[in-house]
Amino acid sequence: MTSTQITSQVRIGDGRVGQSALRPDGTLKVTGEFAYSSDLWHDDMVWGVTLRSPHPHARIVSIDTTAASAVPGVSAVLTADDVPGVNAVGLEHLDTPALATGVVRYEGEPVALVAADHPETARRAAKRIVVDYEVLPALTDPRRALDADAPLVHADGNLVRSMQIRRGDPAPTAPVVVALDFEVGMQDQAFLGPESGLAVPAEDGGVDLFVATQWLHVDQTQICRVLGLPPEKVRLTLAGVGGAFGGREALSVHVHACLLALRTGRPVKMSYARDESFHGHVHRHPAWLRYEFGAQPDGTLVYGKADILFDGGAYASSTAAVVGNGGTLGLGPYAIPNVRVDARGVYTNNPPCGAMRGFGCVQAAFAHEALMDALADRVGVDRVEIRGLNGMRLGDSNITGQVIDSAAPVRELIETVRDMPLPAERSGAADIRELPGGVSNTTHGEGVVRGIGYAVTYKNVGFSEGFDDYSTARVRLEMTAGEPVATVHTAAAEVGQGLITVEQQICRTELGVERVVVHPKDTTVGSGGSTSASRQTYVTGGAVKAACEAVRASVLARVDVPECRLEGDKIVSAHGEVVASLAEVLGSGAVEETVEWRHRPTREIDPETGQGDAHVQYAFSAHRAVVDVDVELGLVKVVALDTAQDVGKAINPDAVIGQIQGGSAQGMGLALMEEIVVTDGHVRNPSFTDYLIPTILDMPPMRIAVLEYADPHAPYGVRGVGEPPTISSGPAVAAAIRAATGRALRRVPVRPEHITGT
Repeated sequence: MTSTQITSQVRIGDGRVGQSALRPDGTLKVTGEFAYSSDLWHDDMVWGVTLRSPHPHARIVSIDTTAASAVPGVSAVLTADDVPGVNAVGLEHLDTPALATGVVRYEGEPVALVAADHPETARRAAKRIVVDYEVLPALTDPRRALDADAPLVHADGNLVRSMQIRRGDPAPTAPVVVALDFEVGMQDQAFLGPESGLAVPAEDGGVDLFVATQWLHVDQTQICRVLGLPPEKVRLTLAGVGGAFGGREALSVHVHACLLALRTGRPVKMSYARDESFHGHVHRHPAWLRYEFGAQPDGTLVYGKADILFDGGAYASSTAAVVGNGGTLGLGPYAIPNVRVDARGVYTNNPPCGAMRGFGCVQAAFAHEALMDALADRVGVDRVEIRGLNGMRLGDSNITGQVIDSAAPVRELIETVRDMPLPAERSGAADIRELPGGVSNTTHGEGVVRGIGYAVTYKNVGFSEGFDDYSTARVRLEMTAGEPVATVHTAAAEVGQGLITVEQQICRTELGVERVVVHPKDTTVGSGGSTSASRQTYVTGGAVKAACEAVRASVLARVDVPECRLEGDKIVSAHGEVVASLAEVLGSGAVEETVEWRHRPTREIDPETGQGDAHVQYAFSAHRAVVDVDVELGLVKVVALDTAQDVGKAINPDAVIGQIQGGSAQGMGLALMEEIVVTDGHVRNPSFTDYLIPTILDMPPMRIAVLEYADPHAPYGVRGVGEPPTISSGPAVAAAIRAATGRALRRVPVRPEHITGT
């Protein structure tokens, strides 16, 4: 059984807010020594395996587990009948069975569980479970989901959520009108570490779960419901996470491992193979979008209209919130006086979709940025200039009527990327490996054309629409071996983004200590919320800062000297005199404070008009893509992907750059190659052989400009960093391909046949 406690020995001068502190987990990860959840082990453990439905929609007539139970080495075979509590989980709607009962609604839905002393034994036994299915009509086209004659995925209908936004003139007109339809395919989070975890039965009748996740306390709540146990008997600890990007917000192995552990009385490890991972977590929602802009002859926007449809798949997961984001942010970072937006999410018998980096804004950005280019061309305005002309500014209102009360540097961002040096023009003597398809010697450059594209976007930070968004931090200060040591304890998940480093930097900054220990992430401290929505540096960072301030105040209260301050291991007066040592004040004791911290509240939007202060903060970014396209073969090489982003305050500048690079790669991937291909409800490419993601050979050089316009409402002025680059990078790449080919290209990923017209 593995649990990692991370300790940093970085000195004060190397690890405060604003400096590029070394990540304490970095060396372990690059040397292969870091313990991921798939490395978990217990000497007495057995292995759990899930049997999944082969059908997108079917009624379960019967399940016979006799043959599976008879396999030597098998210790348990479970079905829905063995669930002791409520057989329903879900982030927003309790509509997802832990194990299918009565009906299956998508290919890959869990039907039964097996525990055995070897994973191959468990898999072999699972194949012996006999399930009699009555195949039912499957709804796989979301555009039919709301038709009167559409098959029902759930008894109460196929609509998950509908949002409408109405602002200004209900019937606006304009002298220039442009419109388009757009389609976005299903993207996978494609994290490198498949789902895995270890459940250990406890003497008190409860269970300890070690798992890779994004939100420990919401997981705990759902597991408790299924197991019929109180929270004190279901304890979660974060195991090493090999990437997340939203795909670990919903449950995977969690409940199944716990059910098997409690049934067998032995630790149970579950670890998905890659093909099962594609069926075992939610994906980015495919979307169908219809957009229209009306403008003055100079390109100034008069109105914007959008109709957005998200395919939520078989269960709700985060679909309602994705609809909220796609709707409220769906027209982009532009000042538009008259607005009509309709956004809907529907159930189908396709794989469930939920959270993924960019959360509803990615799909919308492809449409609104393509339409902005079309408008620029129609009125004869430069594509950069038209974005600066219509871009939001401080004090503008967005389409929900919310005033943008901190920096909105749209013009500066787009002009910054425009003014960056362009890559050198391709010469006839260039290495053919630099051409699209050149590595495989498919071209010598005969049909290669260069194109340049731009995109700008914005993204909300934190949870929205009145959600009680908070984080809890416990900070302890004590003397150890004559040296002050701070221990910070939060339940906020470190999923690779560098949160543990941020927590340490804040402690060093606020308390002046050199040694900071990050306690293992678990449910023995209050909730840290989800590691999603680009919120952890803001919200958990705010909680850690507040807890440090409380610790500092408690320490200084023990010294009867006004206006003194804490500097490392000394307490100093306002005049710089040492009043006491920290060792004298603390003695053999410690000061510990726990703080629950919230950002300023958001509001539910009006259901009729969509107006209201739905979001707490916005982050802006822009990209310029330069591509070479072989118009004869339909191949694309991204030559440069340059970006500018306002981050408010770079807590760790190197980590900020890494987030921007990674997010840009995911956006580029969706534009060019990443798509889960689903035919009649069946996933056709559940492997990294057929689901393509950008490699180091695909990623181009990136020039990155980081702006720091502090948000006055946020700790240290921070803005979320992780999501905006995923949103603006893809549309910039798509725009560059359109510029090179002259084709409309209204679907992503862009495939070779879209370019060649074959």
